[in-house]
Amino acid sequence: MTELDADLDHIIPASVLPPFWAKLVVGFVSLVCFARSYDGDFVFDDSEAIINNKDLRADTPLGDLWHHDFWGSRLSSNTSHKSYRPLTVLTFRINYYLSGGFHPMSFHVINILLHGGISVLMVDVFSVLFGGLQYTSKGRRLNLAPRSSLLAALLFAVHPVHTECVAGVVGRADLLGALFFLLSFLGYCKAFRETGNKEGTHSTFWVLLSILLGAVAMLCKEQGITVLGLNAVFDILVIGKLNVLEMVQKVLHKDKSLEKTGILRNGGLLFRMTLLASGGAGVLYMRWKIMGTGPPAFTEVDNPASFADGMLVRAINYNYYYSLNAWLLLCPWWLCFDWSMGCIPLIKSAGDWRVTAPVALWLCLIGLICQALCSEDSHRRRILTLGLGFLIIPFLPASNLFFRVGFVVAERVLYLPSAGYCMLLTFGFGALSKHTKKKKLVAAVVLGILFINMLRCMIRSGEWRNEEQLFRSALSVCPLNAKVHYNVGKNLADKGNQTAAIRYYREAVRLNPKYVHAMNNLGNILKERNELQEAEELLSLAVQIQPDFAAAWMNLGIVQNSLKRFEAAEQSYRTAIKHRRKYPDCYYNLGRLYADLNRHVDALNAWRNATVLKPEHSLAWNNMIILLDNTGNLAQAEAVGREALELIPNDHSLMFSLANVLGKSQKYKTSLST
Repeated sequence: MTELDADLDHIIPASVLPPFWAKLVVGFVSLVCFARSYDGDFVFDDSEAIINNKDLRADTPLGDLWHHDFWGSRLSSNTSHKSYRPLTVLTFRINYYLSGGFHPMSFHVINILLHGGISVLMVDVFSVLFGGLQYTSKGRRLNLAPRSSLLAALLFAVHPVHTECVAGVVGRADLLGALFFLLSFLGYCKAFRETGNKEGTHSTFWVLLSILLGAVAMLCKEQGITVLGLNAVFDILVIGKLNVLEMVQKVLHKDKSLEKTGILRNGGLLFRMTLLASGGAGVLYMRWKIMGTGPPAFTEVDNPASFADGMLVRAINYNYYYSLNAWLLLCPWWLCFDWSMGCIPLIKSAGDWRVTAPVALWLCLIGLICQALCSEDSHRRRILTLGLGFLIIPFLPASNLFFRVGFVVAERVLYLPSAGYCMLLTFGFGALSKHTKKKKLVAAVVLGILFINMLRCMIRSGEWRNEEQLFRSALSVCPLNAKVHYNVGKNLADKGNQTAAIRYYREAVRLNPKYVHAMNNLGNILKERNELQEAEELLSLAVQIQPDFAAAWMNLGIVQNSLKRFEAAEQSYRTAIKHRRKYPDCYYNLGRLYADLNRHVDALNAWRNATVLKPEHSLAWNNMIILLDNTGNLAQAEAVGREALELIPNDHSLMFSLANVLGKSQKYKTSLST
């Protein structure tokens, strides 16, 4: 038994230490925490990634998944977010096929089970991290660290920051990435078990398999590739038994014994590092080639700190973001589905009290790093270093250090780093228990944290069940976030509560005067309420801010048409079509404008374009039939009607219009049957 396990013996009862029971407890607890989300709706980003994603449909070739991003857009497109996760999309497609459509329950159940499986797998991962890789002559591993690994796995299983990944279906990317991340790590550990951990020996097969699993993790979520870095750190510190402080001291003093250091003459270690570096470089190169047009283009509202003028301002705000992420791990009561659009105002001066947060964070990190490097206890050095490695390395892609990311803070990116936090917290509880006589108090604190986190998970999972609860839950957390007010307003508008929706849309525009989507939606509601002047002002401002906003151009055209400004309306419709060539609703509205102007041929052509782009566009078909009927072209109206009914056989409005045409053509029997 390790020293840490001995310090935790009053917290973890011996009855749950056998591996089977430990994993059963962890799996059960993880399922209980997030079970409330099993019958939730598709919420927030789920709509774009699943419902509107054509890559899930059977008529989309499977090969397209390898050329599209996570949202179904072509990677070569300049508007693509370059989030390349084909394996995650493939699981969505399988879900869609097996459940017979967009039934969210099956999607949610898979996410909950994935988190349960990952939590169970964490028992083995933490056992290696805490206990190391030492084997008997018969190949059995020593120092299994059952208490510390079980406690850390429980802390991971019940952490509320995971709710976004588990309760939000798009979080499956993080879950799958984490699953293969852990499998890659355990596979790397297997490389030494197969050889009995003899000095400098390894199984090349398992090293290569670990690299392959790392590549698979990256195809689920970009963050997955960082497992290769963690494997390298583990190899150097645990297998190579490198003492970093001792190495640095020898370098500084030009100690000749450095040349005799085993790690530098260890051909097996150098070979493995070469494999990891080559594999990682190869995978990243292929990923870059697949992206095609370079990195994605994000806007200032996505990540305002990255657009700040001075390097110092950017650095301070990035570090403040890191401290917020750390706070979410420490106190996960303050959770929000979105942290952009003014939710976290920029720090622009040293007098801002918030600069104390990154200072506190770095004091803690420096303290842990010093302990990790300077401790005489090799066991403590290993645990602290690996805990920090698990905390920091998977977080690096989200840190803005290597490239700009499209968010300020995102709870989903903390799924893997939280394992490092749980490891450090477990070590802290062990150290606290060792140096205090009030061991029952420490046990009560641990049980209290587990219970409170479980309760928070259940509450937060309930908030993710539908969009109304999710969006409203964010109002108290991020009242300055324009997107929160926009989403609350949109949800209210969809339910027909226009008065309340207007209030939230106005607040969104007030918080972000360049929020064109809020302007467009507010303009639409005002248009329906016949408040045309204000609607035109809002929509005109929206297209000035974003000239390629096709929907706003179309809505502006509708308002101008209602104001009898026909030339301006036609120009707005044409501009909308210029920016979105496949826009059937705009062609339909353009046809209505031409019909009002008695430009019948132009109207018919516009409506025909609408039906070509969208064959089920009932209104366009119906207007063609009625216009042809009113102009005396009964034969042509009948032909159009029959063509429409072949495409939309159960549309009663089309049946009625065709029946009128047949009646006027004195085809009474056919009219009655229609």
